[in-house]
Amino acid sequence: MKLGFREGVLYDDRRQDWDSAGPRPVRWSLWYPAADNAQECEIQERSWFRKAAVARDAPIRPSDRPYPLVLLSHGTGGSAAGLEWLARRLVDRGFAALGVDHHGNTGSEPYRAEGFACLWERAPDLSLMLDRRRDWLGDLAGGIDADRVFAAGFSAGAYSVMLLLGAVTQFSQFEPSRLKPGAPRCPREFPDLADHISALLRTSDVFRESWSRMSQCYRDDRITAALLCAPGRSILGFSEESLKTVVAPALILVGDADKAAPAEECSSWLHERLTGSALKIFGGGLGHYIFVPEGTGLGLAFAAELFTDPPGIERGAVHDEIAALSAALFHDGDAGAIG
Repeated sequence: MKLGFREGVLYDDRRQDWDSAGPRPVRWSLWYPAADNAQECEIQERSWFRKAAVARDAPIRPSDRPYPLVLLSHGTGGSAAGLEWLARRLVDRGFAALGVDHHGNTGSEPYRAEGFACLWERAPDLSLMLDRRRDWLGDLAGGIDADRVFAAGFSAGAYSVMLLLGAVTQFSQFEPSRLKPGAPRCPREFPDLADHISALLRTSDVFRESWSRMSQCYRDDRITAALLCAPGRSILGFSEESLKTVVAPALILVGDADKAAPAEECSSWLHERLTGSALKIFGGGLGHYIFVPEGTGLGLAFAAELFTDPPGIERGAVHDEIAALSAALFHDGDAGAIG
């Protein structure tokens, strides 16, 4: 199937950017089935990630029924491009996929401590895309069903998706009082993140406003099922009472050798508290970054640890399995049947 691609940016007038200079930007990337006669072209920009050829701005492939939509939320410091591997596989299975770059917490712009600390701001980015669907659908409106919506997230993206399902943040893992000696609680991009919080609370109005929204409910009932890939330690800040209210089916996937978000500490903890969830732990020594794309020569040169798997593991084959499990969940709406 031909892979269509479009991208753009929306602005959320309800929230300020971290500089308080204007509305919060939400950059988006959309992958969808393109018309059979669309012309695919290789992506020319240099990247750490392998990417498939796309038919940019192509018409959508005609179908008897509009394609259901999967929202994608990247890991901390990543971008929508980091989930292109899942998006294109979902397109092959009859879905459209829409990813966003979370302001201040994305590699598509300079990192901001505010964006890393206030992870709850990511969930409204995704809801905004549904609220403002006319702004990005355009001529694709008849071909994508924005009323049949699912979500998938990796690491901090899984935290974002959980907020949409009804989880409520009771505390931030980055609060100094929550840090445990010797435990890796801050992201590698901001190892001193906890030290920034008190200063930001003193000096930044926009940060204080965001911090006050930590424990709001961001449930979006338009999300009917979710894929949670290697949920990070931020999920441990969820209210256990709020987790009891989550009714949408969720499939949790994690590698057995994940050191950033250990399966027992994070994924198993979450699975035990979600009545409609299934958990699959991939064996073979798979780590956290099995959920990022296959690397290019450039990626291997600058960050080999992100793209190197144990001997005998083919990352593309693992990605194929993840996509198949995802499509089965979204088609059937029953995590337990495939977990």
